[in-house]
Amino acid sequence: MSTEKIIEEITDNLKSLSVALEQLDIKGAAREKIIEPITELLVGMRLNSFAPISNVRWVPIEKVTPNNYNPNSVAPVEMKLLKLSIAEDGYTQPVVTIYDPDLDVFVIVDGFHRYFTMKSNKDIYDKYNGMLPIVVISKSINNRMASTVRHNRARGKHSVDGMSNMVFQMLDEGWDDSTICNQLGMEPEEIIKLKHITGFSKLFENSEYSKAWKSRSQAIVSKASKEQNGG
Repeated sequence: MSTEKIIEEITDNLKSLSVALEQLDIKGAAREKIIEPITELLVGMRLNSFAPISNVRWVPIEKVTPNNYNPNSVAPVEMKLLKLSIAEDGYTQPVVTIYDPDLDVFVIVDGFHRYFTMKSNKDIYDKYNGMLPIVVISKSINNRMASTVRHNRARGKHSVDGMSNMVFQMLDEGWDDSTICNQLGMEPEEIIKLKHITGFSKLFENSEYSKAWKSRSQAIVSKASKEQNGG
């Protein structure tokens, strides 16, 4: 069979599938449940199937939840513009998430305001039958936070307080200054300032100020070691 004939047959089958779905008159999550395995099969055929954007999924917004660390902030006027953009142009960017199997929800890494626009506006919610476009990535907590910061900083938006708290948590989780700088695209001086803002340096009594702070977990281990050795 020629290539042209194969393409024609595939196209006809997809058209038949589309007609069958319309006849079923199924919407929302039930419709996506039927389409999702077909989409995953097609995604696997893409040249760049490894990229999250190759597999945009539509999930009930109730299955999506915000993270508790995002340092980004958007002014009210920009939120109004975002709503207008979604209302007029539709969703042009998916929300970036990770899947939490324990809670069976998709946790937002980037795109909270796109999520919030649907969550808080019935007209947007109804237009999309409560289904939010997402992509799913697989990240540890530190890498997840770093991904959020990279998305935010690339747009030039982040709050100092949120950024400070996030850096504090990364340090507490064991990342050193160099790793944080490399992952977040920050300068060493920025890390130093954020350490002082969070009070991270106060964890180290009787220590001279320097750029080489240990994480809290490292400090605890070090302190325990000194106590055991009678130091």
